[in-house]
Amino acid sequence: MAIFDQYAMQDPRTQYPKAQGHADEQQPDPALDAILKPQADHGEESYCGANRLRGRKALITGGDSGIGRAVAIAFAREGADVVINYLPSEEVDGQKTLNMIREAGPKAIAIPGDITDEKFCKTLVQQAVEALGSIDILVNNAGKQQFVEELEDLSTEQFVQTYTTNVFAMFWITKAAVPHMPAGASIINTTSIQSYQPSPGLLDYASTKGAITAFTKSLAKMLVKKGIRVNAVAPGPIWTPLQQSGGQPDEKLQQFGNKVPLGRAGQPAEVAPAFVFLASQESSYITAEVIGVTGGEHLP
Repeated sequence: MAIFDQYAMQDPRTQYPKAQGHADEQQPDPALDAILKPQADHGEESYCGANRLRGRKALITGGDSGIGRAVAIAFAREGADVVINYLPSEEVDGQKTLNMIREAGPKAIAIPGDITDEKFCKTLVQQAVEALGSIDILVNNAGKQQFVEELEDLSTEQFVQTYTTNVFAMFWITKAAVPHMPAGASIINTTSIQSYQPSPGLLDYASTKGAITAFTKSLAKMLVKKGIRVNAVAPGPIWTPLQQSGGQPDEKLQQFGNKVPLGRAGQPAEVAPAFVFLASQESSYITAEVIGVTGGEHLP
């Protein structure tokens, strides 16, 4: 599945094959990229850096797999020192990502832990600052998604856990990180097409993404006086372990992403460049914005 030249012009409809999962390939939450079928492309073979983030210090949550892994690889190859966070149960994916970003040359550190714990969020930021000296780029990417078809089957426990993972942890980490972020720093949150086009069955997830979008725009206006930019990336259907661990029902998993205008799901490698752009000085005049990476399901 790997694309070996990110710069070669090619038909985006067929740049990657359709990522179709099967019922017997579902895995428990939190899922692992190590057992994802078919495998996702994170830019391992294709992403070529150009020193766009040379000397920057980045903290990425959910950095073990999926979009987080692709962003970590891209940031490292662009010259940034990178700290990734993930759940202890995702250690096998986390170590693989860590090895890949270490190969890029800059400093690479892993800090496993559960961001649904406010105390750990503060510890995570403090350890990242101690390791790197500052935080110039904060990527709030970790997320929880579980499909529940009927409202009566959506438990309070899941609703609270989804909000704690997707929204409260973002707030706790951002609040702890901002005092360590210099003017010129960038915060990038992972929202979703679900913020604008919510699907039935993703009530809790879609509503957290709506909150993230609003949080991003409000925080950008709050932090502009500090010279800190705040933006978000809104992926559409991207093939990650999140989808195969209850994020999609079996019937949708088998046709995942096929209904977007480009006719296929995206790969994490196709999302990472948007994060690089928003982290770099090339986007110096952009704040309070959302970049959609949606396969043609455009944002309003």
